[in-house]
Amino acid sequence: MKITYIHHSCFSVELTDSIFLFDYYQGTLPDFPKDKMLYVFASHKHHDHFDPSIFQLAESYSNITYILSKDIKMSEAYMDRNNISPSARQCLIYIGKNSILELSGNGSFTPIKVETLTSTDEGVAFLISIDSKTIYHAGDLNYWTWIGESDEEFNNMKTSYLREMKKLNERNIQLAFVPLDPRLEERFWWGLDAFMHNSNTDYVFPMHFWKDYSVISKLKALDCSNEYRDKIIDIMEEGQIFQLD
Repeated sequence: MKITYIHHSCFSVELTDSIFLFDYYQGTLPDFPKDKMLYVFASHKHHDHFDPSIFQLAESYSNITYILSKDIKMSEAYMDRNNISPSARQCLIYIGKNSILELSGNGSFTPIKVETLTSTDEGVAFLISIDSKTIYHAGDLNYWTWIGESDEEFNNMKTSYLREMKKLNERNIQLAFVPLDPRLEERFWWGLDAFMHNSNTDYVFPMHFWKDYSVISKLKALDCSNEYRDKIIDIMEEGQIFQLD
C-alpha cells in the first residue's frame, strides 16, 4: 500500500488496481495512475472535508467513482453553480449512516465493499474492504468532548462514540485514519485510544491535527499508548509518502 498524506484529514491510498482518496479540500494531489480505479470519498459536508473542486478530477480520470455521505447531497442548481461536469455527475454515489455498499469495480477492477458508521458530528465514517484488506477513515467520528462542557453533553458524547467503537470489536483493520485534535486539550487522545482498544488495527495515521504534528509524539509519550505505540505512524509534512505491507 502506498499512502500519501495530503492535508488535514486527506490521504490517498494506492493499491494494485485501485486508489482511495479521502476528504480532500485543499493541498497538492499526487498524479495518480490513470489505469487504476479512483474512488473519491467525502465523509461529510464540512468545509475541511469536502470541496466541489474534487469533481474536476473526472476530467482527468475516466475510471472514477465518487462516494459521498448523504448530507452532501447536491441539487442540480448547486452542481450548475459549481460547474460540475456531466461526466462527474454520472459517477456520484451517496451513502447514509450504518449502510453497506458493494461495487463490482465495473468488471475490470477489484470489487470493494463500503460500510459506514455514524459520525458523532456530521456524516459518516468509512470501512472499506478490498481483497483481504480493510481500511478505515473516521471522517469526524471522534470523541468530541470539550473542557467546560456540561455533564449531559459529556455523557451523550461518551455514549455515542463508544457505541460506534463497539461496532469495530474483533474487526481486523490493516490501515486506519483517526482524528487526533489538539483543540481538545488534555483529552486530545481519547478518541484514537478508544479506537485502538476496540479494533485490531495494524497501522493508524493520526489526522485532523491542524498542522500541529507534535500531538503525534505527545500521544506516543503517554502511558496509554503502550500497547499500540508502534502502530502509530509519524507524519512530518504534507506530501509525505509511506509504503506499508
